[in-house]
This record gives sequence, C-alpha cells and structure tokens, in this order.
Amino acid sequence: MSQQQSQGWMEKFTSELDYVVFGIGVVVAALAVAAFVLREEAASAAMWDVNDFLWTNLGWAYLLIMFVLVLMVFFLILGPWGNIRLGKEDEEPEFTFLSYFVMLYSAAIAAGIVFWGPTEGVVFFGDPFEQGIGYLGFPGEGDAAVGAMQYTFFHWGISAWSAYVVMAIPIAYLAYRYDAPLRISTVIAPWVGLDNLDSVWAKIIDIVAVFATIGGVATTLGLVGSQFLVGLEYAYGIELGDMGTVITITGLTIAFTISVAAGIQKGIRRISYFNMALFALLMVVIFFVGPTRFIMTTGTEALGGYINDFINMSLYTEASMVDPVGFVGGWTVFYWAWWFSWAPFVGLFIARISRGRTVRQVAFTGVFAATGVTIPWFATMGGTSIYMEMNNIAPILDVYADFGFDEAVVGFPMFEALPLGGVFMFLFLVLITTFFITSADSSTLALGMLTTGGAESPSTVNRVIWGALIGLLASILMVVGGVDALQAAAIITGGPFGLILLVAVVAMAVLFGKRRPIFMQESDDSLPGTSVDFVESDD
Repeated sequence: MSQQQSQGWMEKFTSELDYVVFGIGVVVAALAVAAFVLREEAASAAMWDVNDFLWTNLGWAYLLIMFVLVLMVFFLILGPWGNIRLGKEDEEPEFTFLSYFVMLYSAAIAAGIVFWGPTEGVVFFGDPFEQGIGYLGFPGEGDAAVGAMQYTFFHWGISAWSAYVVMAIPIAYLAYRYDAPLRISTVIAPWVGLDNLDSVWAKIIDIVAVFATIGGVATTLGLVGSQFLVGLEYAYGIELGDMGTVITITGLTIAFTISVAAGIQKGIRRISYFNMALFALLMVVIFFVGPTRFIMTTGTEALGGYINDFINMSLYTEASMVDPVGFVGGWTVFYWAWWFSWAPFVGLFIARISRGRTVRQVAFTGVFAATGVTIPWFATMGGTSIYMEMNNIAPILDVYADFGFDEAVVGFPMFEALPLGGVFMFLFLVLITTFFITSADSSTLALGMLTTGGAESPSTVNRVIWGALIGLLASILMVVGGVDALQAAAIITGGPFGLILLVAVVAMAVLFGKRRPIFMQESDDSLPGTSVDFVESDD
C-alpha cells in the first residue's frame, strides 16, 4: 500500500468519526478485555452476579418485551401500514429479492443457527424434564423428542427475527424518505426531530447500541469460533490451547477485511450466496441420507405444538417450579437477550439493504420467510441428532458430557456417523468459517455506522478496529468461561436494548399512524425540529 493510500484511509477514518460514541465504545471494549486479562476472577464474578440478578429478577421483562415485538410484526404485516414504502414514491428495491434474502439471512442469526442446529434439540432431549420442557406434558422418550424440537423451533422462530425487523423498519423509513442518518438514535426523530439527532439522548442510545452489539456479536463469534476449534480437534486431532483460541478467533475475525474492502455488492453478497448454497446443500443431503421419516414425523408434530402453544411458551416463567427461571433463564431469557443484543447491528444492516421495499415485504421476509428456512434446518439437524442418540447410533450426549467443549462438539459425532462423515465434517467446518466472516463483516459495518454518525460505508480502518476488539473479547470469554460466559455477556448487554426496541415500536406507531391512521383523526403533517413534510400521499 502506498503512503498516499494509507493517508487517504486514515483521513476518511478520522473525518467521519463520531468521537463521543466511538471513543466510549472502544474504551469500554478495551477495558472489558483488560479486566478479563488482568483480573480474571474478579471480572468473572462480577459478570455472573449481574447475570444472575437479571435472569432471576427481570426474566419476565425479557419475555414480555419480545411478545410485544411479535405482536407488532403481525400488525405490520396484516394492518394498514404494510404498503408504506421505505423510500421515495415508486422507488424500486436496491437488491433483487434473492440477493436481499440471502444477505439478510446470512447477516442475522445464521451463524448461531449453524452452531445450535445439531445441538439444541438433543441437549433438551437428554434431560427434558429437569430442564423445564416437562411442563408440555410429554412423559415418554418419543414425546420428549417432540418437546425438545418444539422448544428449539420456539427459540429460533418468529420471535428471534421480530426484534430485527422492528429495529430496521423505522430507521429505513426515516433514512430513505427524509435522509435521516442510518443509526439507532434515528428512532427518536418523531419526538426530537431530524435536526436534533446529536442530542445527549441520541448519543446515549447509540452508545447503548454499541454495547449491545459488542456483547451480542462477541457471543456469536465465540460460539462459532469454539465450534471451529472443536472441529479441528475432534476431526483432525489439532489442539491449539488457550493461546491458540485467542489467535484463531481474532485471526478469523480480521479475515473479513477482504470482504470489507469489496463492499456490500461484491463482498457480503457473494459470500452470502455461497453460505446459503452450502447451507441448503448440507440440509438437503442430510435430510435424505439421515432418518427422513423421523425428521418429518417429529418435525411436523413439533411445528404443530409450536404454533398451538406459542402464547404459553412466550409467557412461561416457571413461576410454579421449585427452581424458578432455571430453564427459562438459562435458555429462553438468554436467547431473547441475544436477539436484543443483535438487533442494533442486524436492524441497521436490514435497514441498509431495504431501500425501496414496503413495510409488509420487510416484515414478512425478515420474519416468516427467514423462519421458513430456519425450521427445516433445525428439524433436519436436530432430528438427526436425536434419532442417533435414541437408537444408540452415535454417542452424542456422551461425547458432549466428556469432551470438555460444552455444546460446541455435538454436531461432529452426528456427522461422523453418517455415510461420508468426513466429507460432512469438512463442509460443516467450511460453513462455520464463512458464516463467521459474514457475521463479523455485517456487525462491524453496523458498528461503523453507529460510530460515524450513520455513514452508509464506514472506513475500513474503523471496521478492522471493531473486528479486532470483538474477536479478542470473544476469544477471552471462551478461555475464561466457555459457552456459559458468552451467554452471560449476551444477557447483560442485551437487556437494556430491549427498552430501545420498545421505543422503536412507539416510533412506528407515531410515524405510520400519522400517514395512515387506524382510527378517524386529523392528520398532523409536522415532524418536530425539521422542515420536511411528515405526511406524504399513499403509495
């Protein structure tokens, strides 16, 4: 690289920064890394204390907030606001539907889906009653398999995707109709106006979004990175140790730089196509070479239970159990907090690629189309794992209990027991790696947007800094406490952002209610603090 190019990159980096949000975010992330390096025991104890308080005393709040988000998504799809366009009148979508969907799916929870696909169902199946699924009333082994799959569908279904869509839509609407900045604080524009988005409240919201993103993405990169390391050891006998974990995860995180430099059209889009093609290939092949009948019968019954029991599961707090919030706190609350912590960056990313689409298109694609791909994956992978465990084909739970790598190892004995198991394990490792890169890429894009005041294409230097910090934090959390430490980090950082998601719900009610009132009322054509007309003609 020439000196002139280097100066150009640095000039772009420094000129676009929001120094308050970037500075506080980087300092806090660096302090978190330093605390775990220098005072590991004290930092870990503090993290566990906060985590226990949140899931024991406020678990109900996580459940209620997510339920409200799901209700809002249903209303956006079925109600009068669905045809509102996220852009100017008659503006065409920036990306084709296929490109839009594969980028949305790859950037969102797909990396976590790869990790938990063969894992969650069989872990629940191994001890369903003690872990809380017994409330569904399944007494037998086969019924326990259905209950395990049902809860897996619940954790990864429409609730997870609703948080992202609720965050994305008001930001995209304001950005592409009124040229508002692409950042989380834009959601308060209905009250403060577009001209006042540099206020103290806006800075606080963006800083909370940065914290949430750091915790959520570190959780995912730590999980997926650990799965990559476990796969190397399980399949090839390559053991790297703690220092190897830090180097590998940080190195994988920085590897997205090539994709960053290529941009969204060439970088993220191309890798996303590859991800989805390999994802679909693995799912289809395992569906046919695995226990097809068991996958279909168990998956179909679990899907029916998921639909039928959705409200009960959404609001189930284990209030009558001897150990309240044991299963709900350790699993459902963790997942909801994880989705909350991913909502800033996935919401911004979806907003970034949604120009020209309608509210209904974004809500339906981002929730129901995505869920429609997710459930077959979990039915196939989870169903195959459970079948192998039930019929003693593979010692999945024994390996899980004895291997020392928590849930990260579960997929590998399952693949090993299939025909051409070595090929499947290799392809699974490739899929882990490419989803890791797209997650790092899209998350650092969003962190760049948040810390530059909403730039659509933040500098490469900015994104590499965030990639290195998040990768380092993820690897340290893996070394310190493994999967449990990552889950605790997600619960702590995701909780506060749940409140901002409720602000986004109210913002949509204000924005869209003025354009298309639900009840007969006078239109208010003004947006505080801006000269832009607020209400336009219907699309």
